[in-house]
Amino acid sequence: MTPADPPKHTGALARRESRLAWGLLLPTLLIVTLVVALPLLAIFWISFKPVGLADLRPTAPVISERFRMRDGDAQVEYRVRNSSQDKPINGLSFSDTLPEGARIVDLPAPCSVDGQRLTCVFGDVEGGFRDRVRIPVVIDLPENAAEALFEGSEPVGEGRADNILTNSEFTLDNFRRVFDGDEFVQVLWVTMFYTVFGTIGALLVGLFAALLLNKSFRGQGILRGLYLFPYVAPVIAVAFSWVTLFDPFSGSANALLIQMGVTESAINFFGQRPLALIMVTVFEIWRYFPLSFLFILARMQSIDSDMYEAADMDGASPFQKFWYLSLPQLLGILSVLFLLRFIWTFNKFDDIFLLTGGNAGTRTLTVNVYEQAFAISNIGAGAAVAVVIFACLICFAIFFFRFISREEGL
Repeated sequence: MTPADPPKHTGALARRESRLAWGLLLPTLLIVTLVVALPLLAIFWISFKPVGLADLRPTAPVISERFRMRDGDAQVEYRVRNSSQDKPINGLSFSDTLPEGARIVDLPAPCSVDGQRLTCVFGDVEGGFRDRVRIPVVIDLPENAAEALFEGSEPVGEGRADNILTNSEFTLDNFRRVFDGDEFVQVLWVTMFYTVFGTIGALLVGLFAALLLNKSFRGQGILRGLYLFPYVAPVIAVAFSWVTLFDPFSGSANALLIQMGVTESAINFFGQRPLALIMVTVFEIWRYFPLSFLFILARMQSIDSDMYEAADMDGASPFQKFWYLSLPQLLGILSVLFLLRFIWTFNKFDDIFLLTGGNAGTRTLTVNVYEQAFAISNIGAGAAVAVVIFACLICFAIFFFRFISREEGL
C-alpha cells in the first residue's frame, strides 16, 4: 500500500457511520414526512371526491324520544330521520328499553317487542327520510314520575351508510368546475399580479431601507425598530387600521385628499376595480418589506469594507459602488428572499380577506379555496383549487432552481 492510498477500513467505517446517522435521523424523518405528507395526500384525495361540507359528518340515523301524558293517556313518540339529505341508509332500525310498569297498548307495524325491549325496523331508507312512531302505553304512575322513568333510557339507532370520503367513487367534476369559463383565468391573473408585484415591491423597499440604515448615525437602533413594526404587528390590527384610514365616508386619507383639492369626491380605495387590487398589493409590500430589510441589512454588514475604501480611492460614485460591489454580493440573499416571498405571497389569504373579502377584483386562488369550501360548502372543489395552487408552486420552484438559482450560483 502506497502512502497515497487511503486505508482499507475507511470505506467500511464511513458506511457504518452513515447507517448510524440515518438510523438516528429516521424517527425524525418519519414524523416530518407524516406531518407534511398526510395532509397533502388528504387534499389530493378529497379533490377527486364529490364532497360537500355536510358530507364531513358521516351519514347516520338520528333518533329522538318524547314521552307525553295527557288526561291519563300516555304515549311514547320516536322521531326517526336520516342525517343526510341525499345518502341512503341500509338496514335502519332502532331499539329502546321501556321502563318497568309501562305496557304497550297498540304496537305499530314496523315495531316488535320482547319483554321490555322495543325494536323498530325500517329497512333501507333514502336520503332525507323522516318518520314518526307513536306508541300508546299504559303506566300507573303520576305524569312527573313517568317522564323521569322514560328519560333514563335513550333509543339506539343502527344502520349502514356509504361514506363518501372513503368509498371508491371518484370524479373530475371538481377540476372541471375550477377551470370552467373565464373565472379561473381572472383569478389566476389577480393571483399572479398580487404575488409578483407584492414580492418584487417588498424586496425593492427592503433593499432601499437597508441601504438607508447601513450607515451608523444617532437614533439608528430606534429607526430599525420602527421599520419592523409592520411585520410584527398583528395582521388584524393593521388591516383594520388601513380599512379605517381609507374608508370612503370617514377615512382620514379621503378627507386629506379632498381638502388638498386632489379629488372632488371620496375614493373607495378597497371597493372599486382596479384600485382595490393595487391597494392590497401596496399593503402586502408595506407589511412584509421588513423581512427583506432584515436579511439584506445583515448581508450588507458582512461585506468587507476594504472594497468600498478602494472604490472611494478610485473615485467610484455611490451608484457604481452599489451596482458593482454591493449588488453582486446581495444576489444570493435576494434570490432566496424572492423564492420565499413568492411562495408565501402566493399562499396569502388573511391579508386580502381582511381588507376586501376577495371583492372588487381581488379574489386570489387562496380566497377561492375558502369560497368554494365554506361559502358554497363544496369541500371537493376547494381541495381542487388547493391542488392547483400546489401545482403552480411546484412549477415555480422547478423553474427557479433550474434557471434562476443556477445563474446566481446557488
